[in-house]
Amino acid sequence: VQLQASGGGLVQAGGSLRLSCGASGRTFSSYTVAWFRQAPGKEREFVADYSYSGRWTYYADSVKGRFTISRDNAKNTVYLQLDSLKPEDTAVYYCAVPEKGPYYYSDSRAPRDFAYWGQGTLVTVSS
Repeated sequence: VQLQASGGGLVQAGGSLRLSCGASGRTFSSYTVAWFRQAPGKEREFVADYSYSGRWTYYADSVKGRFTISRDNAKNTVYLQLDSLKPEDTAVYYCAVPEKGPYYYSDSRAPRDFAYWGQGTLVTVSS
């Protein structure tokens, strides 16, 4: 699976953006997809994920209620809607799938448990 994140940009605090994670490969629908972000000088952190089955989504506490993850398997795309943005949301956002491959979903959301990172997209929130 090859992933490509897009949709980042510069936005004022309180604004919105929608990020997209496009994937190649006919088996995309069988993968859990997660979003991570990495701010300058900080470690990469989990943001949200969407299970392969479509039954579960999970959000980091820092974005719960403001970000929404969704997927369109027909378009091989996972979206991350970012609302009520804050300056501390400034980061490069990445999408990834579990290292253990398709049909896998767990409560372990460390970056080391994911692979096939796409090229990130930069989100900058001004105050």
